[in-house]
Amino acid sequence: MPLLGFLNALDNVHHFDPDKHIPNLAGRVIVVTGGNSGVGKETVLQLAKHSPRCIYLAARTKAKYDDAMKDIAAAAPDANVKYVELDLASLASVKKAADQVLDETDRLDILVNNAGIMAHPHGLTKDGYEIQFGTNHMGHALLTRQLLPLMQKTTSQPGADVRIVNLSSGAHLFAPRAGICFDGLKTEMKSYNPGTLYGQTKLANILHARELAKRYPDIRSTSVHPGRVETNIDNVMMELNNLNARVQRIFDFLAGPMNVQQGALTQIWAAVWKKDEIKNGAYYVPVGKENQGSTLSGNAELAEKLWDWTEKELVEKGY
Repeated sequence: MPLLGFLNALDNVHHFDPDKHIPNLAGRVIVVTGGNSGVGKETVLQLAKHSPRCIYLAARTKAKYDDAMKDIAAAAPDANVKYVELDLASLASVKKAADQVLDETDRLDILVNNAGIMAHPHGLTKDGYEIQFGTNHMGHALLTRQLLPLMQKTTSQPGADVRIVNLSSGAHLFAPRAGICFDGLKTEMKSYNPGTLYGQTKLANILHARELAKRYPDIRSTSVHPGRVETNIDNVMMELNNLNARVQRIFDFLAGPMNVQQGALTQIWAAVWKKDEIKNGAYYVPVGKENQGSTLSGNAELAEKLWDWTEKELVEKGY
């Protein structure tokens, strides 16, 4: 990404205050993956304070949900926040989680694909995909695919405003030169360092949102970069020394590090801000500033190829 694009991201940002700018969410149903910690937990907490009908907090264990609910319930004691067991590294778990939502509600207004793993040691998911790609992209792709009919149904309701938000990252700049290494996605990809493989998944999150916007124009689908959140990618990727990495660090230095509350703002903004002011398929940086991303992230052919590859894989797996 050109340096100018990063610097422009510092201008014309939205001054977003969740307490003031999140509208009344009465009647709305929301799903947040990884809502038990970090920016996911903060997203649930802030949305819960504005009276949604229900928030499904998807986490790997009930213990993680219970721990998160201590703070969420303190901030929003009347909120209806339900637990959904979700392991994104298992497509069977993803299908089960989606089925629970489909069985329990007649609408879905907001899906925040927040969960993920970062710079994980080499490995494979239960379904045989590179561990980070299988978790960060394939798991969310299946979850979204399973929930899309309900979201499309919701778009026909009076006053509907249906959103999908993919948590990406400026780390998409660290993706391999080819962008998505399709030939290696069913291997551990040991010739690549974990930071590069993480970047590949974050690129996939952007491309997925762009293709969702093209195929489902009635749903606002976006991807977001949270900023350099404390304990986030900065430390684990310091070993990268290419131009994109250096430019990313320049941007992060100028923008400054963020705490979890600040890091959640852009995905909360994308979930609730005025519909007409959000561009379908766009990639946003803090807070609510559209950014062109890398050349690869805007590649329509790559987005379509990823969509088709993903669909073929899911069908072959029986989903």
